[in-house]
Amino acid sequence: MAMPTEPSQPADLRKTEGPLHGLSFQQLLLLAFLLIAGLLGVSSLRALHTLEQLMVQSRLGAAEATALGTAAQALNQRGQALERAARQSLVLRDAQLRRSFNEMALEAQGTLEQLQKGGIAPEQAAQWRTHLDAVKSLLEAPPERALENEQLVAEEFVTLETLHGAIAQSVQDINAQRNRDLQDRLEASRRSVTHQVVGVIVLALVLALALGIWLARPFKRLEGAIRQLGENRLEAPLLISGPDDVRRVGQQLEWLRLRLLELDADKARFLRHVSHELKTPLAALREGVALLQDGVTGELNPGQREVAQILHHNTLVLQEEIEALLRFNAAAFEARQLQRRDTDLLALLEAQVESQRLQWQARGLRVLVEGPAVSLQIDAEKIASAVSNLLSNAIRFSPKGGTVRLSLSRQADHVRVDIYDQGPGVAKADRDRVFEPFYRGSRQPEDAVRGTGIGLSIVQEYVVAHGGRVHLVEEGLHSFFRMELPHAA
Repeated sequence: MAMPTEPSQPADLRKTEGPLHGLSFQQLLLLAFLLIAGLLGVSSLRALHTLEQLMVQSRLGAAEATALGTAAQALNQRGQALERAARQSLVLRDAQLRRSFNEMALEAQGTLEQLQKGGIAPEQAAQWRTHLDAVKSLLEAPPERALENEQLVAEEFVTLETLHGAIAQSVQDINAQRNRDLQDRLEASRRSVTHQVVGVIVLALVLALALGIWLARPFKRLEGAIRQLGENRLEAPLLISGPDDVRRVGQQLEWLRLRLLELDADKARFLRHVSHELKTPLAALREGVALLQDGVTGELNPGQREVAQILHHNTLVLQEEIEALLRFNAAAFEARQLQRRDTDLLALLEAQVESQRLQWQARGLRVLVEGPAVSLQIDAEKIASAVSNLLSNAIRFSPKGGTVRLSLSRQADHVRVDIYDQGPGVAKADRDRVFEPFYRGSRQPEDAVRGTGIGLSIVQEYVVAHGGRVHLVEEGLHSFFRMELPHAA
């Protein structure tokens, strides 16, 4: 038989491919890390840039404050020198002293302009110039008024001394205000940088969480696909979208699904063919043994009759094995074709108990059904078959006169059916294998017909097909079977 080729990518999957199509999971993960690192890097650079600007402003502010303070001190010193030069020039009428006064006056005015640019009040600068102009006018007065003008010049310089103190105080106020403004800018920048860093960190966390969930989704799909294959649910195709390497794994799983379907079909065909081929010679063998037992070929002596009896028994056993094989194969196939409908599970249990009344009455058993009425979306025929097998198993292993109890209960997310009996229970060595096809436990009732070993396997096929589970529960020295069916289909 030719091996199936790898499935091509479905058209509906190609339609959902986004701009990141063709990238592997490793590349997407690297891209996510780079994106988050880029956000944090940009935030750090902006914070560093803001800090650098604040440092520059702080240096400039300190330099301006120092320059203003120095200029205010220099203006005060110039004022004192101007006073000496003016009074000496006025008394001595020396031209050199007058030129020195004029030069110092120009320097003082330059210093005053620097202070004015630095922020002192224009009124203070105007007053200073007015008083200096008054001093100059007094120096230009006739010599006979020299003594009188010297007193007036002294008064002008007293006023200038007071004005120098006011200018110095203004410089201090300006520097203090600038320092407060710088502190306010520092605090505002600190808050802005803090908000920015916290916002970027939160954004990075949200982005990391979103990317983590987005990148984890394909693996959840892969997990679901693997679980689907493990539960032998092979009808629905496996469509795995996501990164390129994850999609390739999905395509391999789809190829595996198709291969399992082929193998399953091959197995079913093989079992049908072998069973059919065996039934024909087996029927001939049974007829031959029956003819021998009926004495058609002549009367049999006791030894021959014993051999014929052995042959007859083994042909019956072989026929049962073949029919069991066919039943198990049919159950495995039918488990994938459920016909769900609303079913009263309590009524279903009671119906199965009633259908096996002759069996449990023949052994003198009491069979009790307990629990509330529960309606469930199930394939009633298949669940009835599963309950029938579990009940038959309990009846078969129960001691005569014992009690079999079927307990129905509703749980948070499933409905539970427990089947209790008073039999010897399952041997510890057999507990892990009780659901294997054709496996028979070591504890077999002496007064019962030997089982085929497929009843519990059929129960498991039908229950698992409903999304539930059946398992053996150990309770002290005893054990019982528990069947769980989910509420949702």
